[in-house]
Amino acid sequence: MLPVVTESAGAMLLPLKATDCGVPKTPLPRAAVHARRERILSSRQTRPSAAHFSTHTMPPQVIQQRKRGFICVNAHPEGCRLNIERQIGRVRAAMPRVSGSPVALIIGASTGYGLASRIAAAWGLGASTLGVFFERAPKNGTTATAGFYNTAALHEAAQREGLLARSVNGDAFSDAIKRQAAEILHKDFAPIDLVIYSLASPRRIHPRTGAIHDSALKPVGEPFSSRTIDLKSEKIIPVTLDPATEKEIADTIAVMGGEDWRMWMEMLLAEGLLAPGARTLAYSYIGPQVTWPIYRDGTIGRAKQDLEVTARSLDAMLGSKLGGSAAISVNKAVVTQAAAAIPVVPLYLSILLRVMKSDGTHEEPIDQIVRLLRDHPMAGRSGLLDAEGRIRLDALELAPSVQSGVARIWLETTSENLYERTDFRGFKRAFDNLFGFDVDGVDYAAPVETDWSW
Repeated sequence: MLPVVTESAGAMLLPLKATDCGVPKTPLPRAAVHARRERILSSRQTRPSAAHFSTHTMPPQVIQQRKRGFICVNAHPEGCRLNIERQIGRVRAAMPRVSGSPVALIIGASTGYGLASRIAAAWGLGASTLGVFFERAPKNGTTATAGFYNTAALHEAAQREGLLARSVNGDAFSDAIKRQAAEILHKDFAPIDLVIYSLASPRRIHPRTGAIHDSALKPVGEPFSSRTIDLKSEKIIPVTLDPATEKEIADTIAVMGGEDWRMWMEMLLAEGLLAPGARTLAYSYIGPQVTWPIYRDGTIGRAKQDLEVTARSLDAMLGSKLGGSAAISVNKAVVTQAAAAIPVVPLYLSILLRVMKSDGTHEEPIDQIVRLLRDHPMAGRSGLLDAEGRIRLDALELAPSVQSGVARIWLETTSENLYERTDFRGFKRAFDNLFGFDVDGVDYAAPVETDWSW
């Protein structure tokens, strides 16, 4: 089930313009971009970002974590706030601030790699950011989603440090949210230098056809059998998945492929919202051979192949019109709620955490995105590219020494020695941290305000 859409108070959905028909405006020349940027920077001094606040419509409450299967159904706001503050601290320690005030649009900005991208762009590059995401607000005594609290904490930190941050909460696949984002960009931002596409959703309602597409996590062509961790019983169990149908493959491509990314970029270009030299990145994963049947060679892999085709097409479009570029960044496996639902992946991640922590190469999303923004697009370096033109942040994960260690432990691990041979304990804690639980420094016995906004 998709989260409830909550839109900002007073938000206005624009009617379709002539430019929505695919006829792009003439890109602004560099001098005009600079002048517009200076005007917006000047006006920003008297118009700070909105911070989070409590509306006090709900009394403070003690929040205990609640799970349904592998899904966490609530979140702790103070834990989420501390997660944001610590990520900001890691960016400050690893990225010397550069001169200039770039503008970054992050589509899928409230959790995981998208959230890390927004934090690294703002606190590492000094960027003004617009984040687009789909999160549930607090209501009737229930907490908001973790992504909602993450965003409120980010807005508070941005206001404190004079960084412009705006957010749009709604279905990023829809034309209405694209138009709402365009209106905010026209009003409050200079032309965009960097667009990060990091959407993760199980379902897409196609904005033009109205068709509902549900993604499937299945192999293609033949059944796949392996082992995984049953997260409820904490036992290693066999798992067999039947191959996807052609419809399931097509639906997964519709949800996780490149069509929506292209729609966003074509809209931004048509609206004249992209700066000369604008870059866009989308995130992907390849992984080791043990995960290929369910991932790279499965339905998700078909969608990622479509994403790569889209990247090449967008690269040609942006290069010819703006001197810009588009690329895929292949990132390392990390603990996410989605990862917990993919067979094989919880066991693989538990082993990977142990191996990479042991040899000092473990990275969280924020660490990888710091490397990405510091060493690749804004710095103009190409040392991270592979033969296909993809940025390979996953090189540490796929190092032969790491993968040989993973393969050895994979064969040795049983239900009885799961905690001894793997870092399943670290996997569980990383999962809980995503929702603000088991975070160092939080008093979980103390009542907290849950009715946040921004």
